[in-house]
Amino acid sequence: MKRSGAQAIWEALASEGVETVFGYPGGAIMPTYDALPAFPIRHVLVRHEQGAAHMADGYARASGKVGVAIATSGPGATNLVTGIATAMMDSSPIVCITGQVSSAVLGTDAFQETDITGVTLPITKHNYLVTRAQDVPPTLREAFHLARTGRPGPVHVDITKDAQQAIFEHVPGSGPAPRSGRKLIRSAPADLDRAAALIDAAERPLVLAGHGIVRAGATSLLVEFVEKTGTPVASTLLGLGGFPASHPLSLGMMGMHGEAWVNRAIQESDLLVALGMRFDDRVTGKLSTYALNARKIHVEIDPSEINKNVKVDVALMGDVGWALRELVARVRSRPRDEWLSRIAGMKGDSAVRDIQSLPECGRLFAAHVLHDLWRLTGGRAVVVTDVGQHQMWEAQYYKHERPRSLITSGGLGTMGFALPAAVGARFARPEDEIWVVAGDGGFQMTACELATCAQEGIKLNVAIINNGYLGMVRQWQEFFYGGRYVATPLRSPDFVKLAEAHGLLGLRVSSREQVAGAVAKAREAPGTAVIDFRVEQEDSVYPMVPSNADLRDMIRRPTPLVETPADP
Repeated sequence: MKRSGAQAIWEALASEGVETVFGYPGGAIMPTYDALPAFPIRHVLVRHEQGAAHMADGYARASGKVGVAIATSGPGATNLVTGIATAMMDSSPIVCITGQVSSAVLGTDAFQETDITGVTLPITKHNYLVTRAQDVPPTLREAFHLARTGRPGPVHVDITKDAQQAIFEHVPGSGPAPRSGRKLIRSAPADLDRAAALIDAAERPLVLAGHGIVRAGATSLLVEFVEKTGTPVASTLLGLGGFPASHPLSLGMMGMHGEAWVNRAIQESDLLVALGMRFDDRVTGKLSTYALNARKIHVEIDPSEINKNVKVDVALMGDVGWALRELVARVRSRPRDEWLSRIAGMKGDSAVRDIQSLPECGRLFAAHVLHDLWRLTGGRAVVVTDVGQHQMWEAQYYKHERPRSLITSGGLGTMGFALPAAVGARFARPEDEIWVVAGDGGFQMTACELATCAQEGIKLNVAIINNGYLGMVRQWQEFFYGGRYVATPLRSPDFVKLAEAHGLLGLRVSSREQVAGAVAKAREAPGTAVIDFRVEQEDSVYPMVPSNADLRDMIRRPTPLVETPADP
């Protein structure tokens, strides 16, 4: 069959099961867009290419499938970079396809030419420059294979304009088999036996559950393992939802803004079983004092993460689902009531975050909003957060019971992530209730995607936690820079009018008693709704472990003159 390179792109995507792509046309990718109407693939027109990458990422995180973003050459391609780096840091499988100037003028600084494969080399699992039409099908087949296998991540395919236009003889299924990339290594049975022996011997073990639990779909195996061994579970930010928050063995989030008792338990433990997490600095605090009394088992699919930050006693290479199945068969069943009682004693009065622990005090705190949002949605919504204080409050006050119910930028900490990522999540999860939780600063970085919501006719609920500052930066300025609020006070547009300008519902809330009514109106609206929550301006996230400090050296909420939400 004779095919153009452009037609081959869409055929390759369709063969991979792609139903939706996110993109923005331009000169170097125009032949591909011209071929699109002949194929049953929905194209979502973004307002900025960064939004396309985040939408593909949100789609991937919500579905477990590969997300696809498309852009033109030069500025179109470079606008994808932040989204690609975000996906790389959080191991999210996306394929980004960009047009490139014709091969005859490559390297001549032609109009809208950028060496985008050179730019994206450090932030992708792999990238390609395709200059021949016949290379399109095998390259895209390999790109999808690499994106989804092993440790998932972004793959970039740059295709010259002449390769899109050229005609070639296409034989379906022909060409070499996709390269598998790094061979998946699995640890030997002896390593599993050593790990099981350490678990059986431990008196104060902890599981550190990371994003790998979610990626592997290993929640039920984790529940089986910890119930058999009596081991409590602490979660990373990206691991939230990988273990049910309501489970008696769930402790909550660890690290810089994690639960105080979780960090204390880590420092007192005698064994850490790290599952699909990478010992990020926001988790460990000061490395030289991190869990000094604990032996460490690290289950990780990426060999480069083993011993990178924290030296471990047993490394189990492979998918966490496989490792948990093997460990469940090896470990002894035993209670650890004394250890669990010790942790319960650490919680004290802050153990329960219920409606009574968040007093009214005549002011609206972000914690009120997030707690009430959890209560009003029954904890069943998919929440997509931006980055900053609101992100941490969401992690503390919205209890996630199921995998892929929290979508957030963890490793790169990308402001502007939430709204476009939620658009992608909507196409992946058409029946689920989806809430965007964003700060007034980050929301404005990609607020243009409200136009995409309106044009596509999709339903999202947007909660803007509006405190009039770049909140997390302001908090650091308060704690560590003498209260000098340089470049953090923020003037924002009228978010209600902004929503209405797009033909969407806009609401404003300034008191606790207004929260429930506004949430109900947003949920009932047929299209996207935006709620501007005017919260306390100079509230901070507590507890907080300062950068490179011992996990026990937490800054706690000071005794207030006016009672504020309970210290986590």
